[in-house]
Amino acid sequence: MKFYASGLLFDNDGVLVDSHAAAADAWAIWCSEYAPQINWDDPKHAGQRAEDKVREWISSPDLFEVANNRINELEQLTAHTTVALAGAVELTSALTSGTWTVCTSANPMLAKARLEAAGIRVPAELVTADDVKRGKPHPDPYLLGAERLGFAAEDCVVFEDAIAGAVAAEAAGVGLIVGVTAAALAGPADIVIRDLSGITFDGEVLYLPDSNRLR
Repeated sequence: MKFYASGLLFDNDGVLVDSHAAAADAWAIWCSEYAPQINWDDPKHAGQRAEDKVREWISSPDLFEVANNRINELEQLTAHTTVALAGAVELTSALTSGTWTVCTSANPMLAKARLEAAGIRVPAELVTADDVKRGKPHPDPYLLGAERLGFAAEDCVVFEDAIAGAVAAEAAGVGLIVGVTAAALAGPADIVIRDLSGITFDGEVLYLPDSNRLR
């Protein structure tokens, strides 16, 4: 499959890197301390900013600052266990600077720590939780990512695994939403692939191997 685009916008966790075990360890501790009734590992929570989930789950607004600082601390402590997903290092290493970026719900320190642990270079145009007023499922992260690259959103392709992220991409009006992993089958992605293996992009033509397609 070939598509024409100006820029690529990647979610990080679940698309470029596997941080699930690291996040699960951190959130298990946090939930035991602040929200024991919550099952953090429910797919409906994926792809959203930690601060938004903390605000939703704490028993009192007065706890927000300390509770938010706590999850940031816990996730930073486990970030080193993050690993790259199939094809991610190869693809991003081959991309020209200024044609791609990462739009993640993680805070800046955590985003950089996870990318670096996985051996993926950090793009200068990185968009993190702190860069937007509203996180996914709102369109703000992907609109800002396209803007930082200097492209219109409709000229960009988004790679997402989480439903919240795909909804954000759809609301941003991007040209194509590529779902990554079987988790993306539940969301509004235009097509879904197993992983990033075999993908190429020359700044104009995006090639996705048919053999890697799930939908």
